[in-house]
Amino acid sequence: MAISINDFSERRCWPSFALICAVGLALAGCASGPEIKSGPVSPQANAALGQDVLEQSRTSDFVIRPMDVLSVAVFREEGLSLPRVTVGSDGFISLPLLGPYQASGKSPREMEQHLEVLLGARYLREPNVAVNVLETASHVVTVEGQVETPGIYSFQPGTRLSGAIALASGPTRVADAANIAIFRHNEEGLAIAKFDYRAVQAGRTIDPLLQPGDRVIVGTDSLSQFWQDVLRSLPVFALFTQI
Repeated sequence: MAISINDFSERRCWPSFALICAVGLALAGCASGPEIKSGPVSPQANAALGQDVLEQSRTSDFVIRPMDVLSVAVFREEGLSLPRVTVGSDGFISLPLLGPYQASGKSPREMEQHLEVLLGARYLREPNVAVNVLETASHVVTVEGQVETPGIYSFQPGTRLSGAIALASGPTRVADAANIAIFRHNEEGLAIAKFDYRAVQAGRTIDPLLQPGDRVIVGTDSLSQFWQDVLRSLPVFALFTQI
């Protein structure tokens, strides 16, 4: 489902003067780091170029996040089971006997194992817990720029950049498909990468996995001069640079 936007808050990415200075220092620091050779990018992730994050397993790396909807089933203990529970904005859910429990940041399997330990320590003998993700409500991507229907879209874990563009009904006829930017927030802050969608379509470069909260911009002319300069300064395509 798409949520149309007229002006997706570029204010969130607009830097203050302090951030501008920090970015300048960060980009200057790239010159003293390991040399990264520009050139064609393989369709497979290259660990030496730091592309591991672009190619991950769909299932094994799924992490529960705020607003995801879960079911928690405790075998033969209907009173302790929750057929449907939404992870709060703080990452917690409320469980019978256990009370507030932080689900965010764990995989379903990690949560199952942890709950079995907690329940087994005080309440049950050899508990068997199953955690299933019913809705991945945290998985949304913003697609802007030269696409037919810009907006905010829900996506399934495992969706790639090409999927995000397809959700927005594809590039416009005059889209600059050679310049696509992805803004991504991670634990360190804001990271940016650039991609050539023509090479993605031709299978010459990696089609990166989306992460919840990604912002995809097709054609970077709509960005401020600052961000255009930052993207031109990035050392290579298909590599996230921390800002």
